[in-house]
Amino acid sequence: MAKIVFMGTPAFALPSLTALVGSHQVAGVVTQPDRRAGRSRRLRESPVKALAREAGLPLIQPERIREDAAIRALRSWAADLHVVVAYGQILPQSLLDLPRYGTVNVHASLLPRWRGAAPIQAAIRAGDCESGATIMLLDAGLDTGPLLAKRALPLAPDETGQSLHDKLSRLGADLLVETLPRYLSGEIEPQEQDDSQATYAPRIKKEEGRIDWTCSAQSIECMVRAFTPWPGAYTCWSGAQLRILAGYQGAGRAEAGQVIEMDGNIAIGTGDGLYFPTALQLPGKRRLRVAEFVNGYHDFASALLDR
Repeated sequence: MAKIVFMGTPAFALPSLTALVGSHQVAGVVTQPDRRAGRSRRLRESPVKALAREAGLPLIQPERIREDAAIRALRSWAADLHVVVAYGQILPQSLLDLPRYGTVNVHASLLPRWRGAAPIQAAIRAGDCESGATIMLLDAGLDTGPLLAKRALPLAPDETGQSLHDKLSRLGADLLVETLPRYLSGEIEPQEQDDSQATYAPRIKKEEGRIDWTCSAQSIECMVRAFTPWPGAYTCWSGAQLRILAGYQGAGRAEAGQVIEMDGNIAIGTGDGLYFPTALQLPGKRRLRVAEFVNGYHDFASALLDR
């Protein structure tokens, strides 16, 4: 049984840590420090920290993984392998090479497609037919290391950032525990990536959620799904930020951003086709079906958005 140090922070990493606890010796866990969050700005521990405490695992939370104290802890754990799943810090090559079998990563895409921080949202936003999980050896580059295993997952027509996140977190964990014994025994020969096929998914900024109604209805529909639940897709109406929570594309024409009534539904003009919202939300208000929203805000049915 291999001795493993696990590095991870958000909920995406939980299935992988749970699977490793049941199949290997987890010598220690590294996660991000507690952060202030919410309106109360109270300190909150990461999901990985909560699970590690519950499992009674040794835990460190360095502000920077390069700190001397963190390096001493990693050396003292003397792991055969480090496993990284959405940890949130870049590891120097000296730490990647510390365990004798190197450092393995679970990545939420079919590398080399969608290297970077936001592969889940990128796949949906681009209209990809599939995504998947990759097990790779980390190197000093951005998701450029050799591949150990990949498994594809078809995307549902109504796939959202949240639903794909949940699917890939489980898929990645399953693939991880299937791959590690074969890698550690020498059965798997790491395969170099084809850099010419690489695409990039940079970290998403909140302001990217603002809808550009001159884009096509298809691209807007993909964006709304990709940005559910964060950062959310929104537009401007009557001086307020109106969140578009769900909808679908359809045929027809109207001025970009113009709200019209069509066949008993509400549609919004785009650069190509119409977008039919089905759920909307104003700041501080509850989510409303579009019919409820129009009943409460009659002037919306003829509004010009993002003005």
